[in-house]
Amino acid sequence: MSTEMLYDYFQNITFANVWVLPFLIMLPVIVWLRYTTLGKIKSTLTLSTVQGINYRTAKNYLVHVPFWLRLLVLACLLLALARPQIRNVQSRNKGEGIDIVLCIDVSGSMLSQDFAPNRLEAAKSVAVDFVKSRPVDRFALVTFSGESFTLSPLTTNHEVVLQQIKSLKSGMLQDGTLIGEGLAKSVERLSSVGSAKSKVVILLTDGKEEAPDTRIIDPLTALQIAKVKGVKVYTVGMAGDPMAQRYTQNFTRTSNLDDALLQRMARETGGAYFKARDKEGLEVIYSQIDRLEKSSFERITKTRVEEQFMYLLLAALFFLFLEVILRYTYLRSFP
Repeated sequence: MSTEMLYDYFQNITFANVWVLPFLIMLPVIVWLRYTTLGKIKSTLTLSTVQGINYRTAKNYLVHVPFWLRLLVLACLLLALARPQIRNVQSRNKGEGIDIVLCIDVSGSMLSQDFAPNRLEAAKSVAVDFVKSRPVDRFALVTFSGESFTLSPLTTNHEVVLQQIKSLKSGMLQDGTLIGEGLAKSVERLSSVGSAKSKVVILLTDGKEEAPDTRIIDPLTALQIAKVKGVKVYTVGMAGDPMAQRYTQNFTRTSNLDDALLQRMARETGGAYFKARDKEGLEVIYSQIDRLEKSSFERITKTRVEEQFMYLLLAALFFLFLEVILRYTYLRSFP
């Protein structure tokens, strides 16, 4: 067994009868009493000479072994009485979740530092916490700027989604702000897999539609598709204090929210529009969405207890057997 496995083993040990453990303090007291008593014993045998007497025999070295074996027996019995256990707790979430697509803007303006440390990092941090708080929902991740891209299809494997969220960075797609493309791609993700009772898109952006010539779907067309597919859209606009806006050397222009468009998308699909002024406000928005879109689930927890005291009893018997063998064979001439 490796050192790491031993560490994990002992880390999971608990005691059912913790009140027994203080009695282990008797062990050092017994050792102290024994060696204090031995030091006071004086020989009453007078010899004219000690020549020829060999004090360094094996028996002289082993004479204290039965005492230590007996002490180990007592220690094992006390620990066994404390009933060491390993508790294996297994949790399983069961219920009906919601299909949610996180549609996140990764355009250059998301590097603005009016959110700490910047808009994109703040959005990523809050999105991670949101996914962790919803254990039975299926999540997908769609990004958009001058084009849209699916980083993760709908899945219950939240670790995959979390890793993809953490990997988001500006510049991974062509620059621009194609809100319509992002929404259309998100609706496509929800329509292509399964049929949950509730389908939700949380679309986060800090800008307005900036369409290059390659645009395929405009925002209003994407909105109509979402309505036909029965997808509810929550829109989140990031717009910090204009006086606090700071940009990286590679990005120097100001982005403006299209409040009217975002409000219309949310209103016509049965969702809601929120505006975040800072990271704390963004956290409040996600908590509000969390309350509005409740999943139906229950957490089933099973605890399996493995008793370990029998190993200590076997060890006590083994040490007692050794002590008896030594005392009544090789060391039988010693008191």
